[in-house]
Amino acid sequence: MTVEFTNRSGALVPEKQMHTLIDFGIEYMELNPECAISLTFVDVTEMEELHIKWMNEPGPTDVLSFPMDMPEEKGDAVTLGDIVISPAVAEKQARNAGHSTEHEIFILATHGLLHILGYDHADPDEEKVMFSLQEKIVKEWSQK
Repeated sequence: MTVEFTNRSGALVPEKQMHTLIDFGIEYMELNPECAISLTFVDVTEMEELHIKWMNEPGPTDVLSFPMDMPEEKGDAVTLGDIVISPAVAEKQARNAGHSTEHEIFILATHGLLHILGYDHADPDEEKVMFSLQEKIVKEWSQK
């Protein structure tokens, strides 16, 4: 698996764990382990700019996903896309949720991966499926 990792956020982020989590998520979703993905951490200002540009919504957000290629068959190795996370927003959300910033970042990375793979949470049924799956992936990965 190829994870292109970039940190422009100014925050310390768990790079090694991010690689193993994304690898685990790709394996869990039964995709070719040679699929590539980009994972970028940005500051609040850059995240707000991206949120406005790509989602036409004001203010920063926690995670954005930019899908590229979907495998036509299960065994295809493709560039899946880009995940962008704001550690500062993750930190605020983690405090509100009562867990660590690292855990929030793990959830957000998995959330981003699922969006790239076509999952969404626009309606309550979709949200239940997606959020349950992201929690399950992070939990199983953390117990490895």
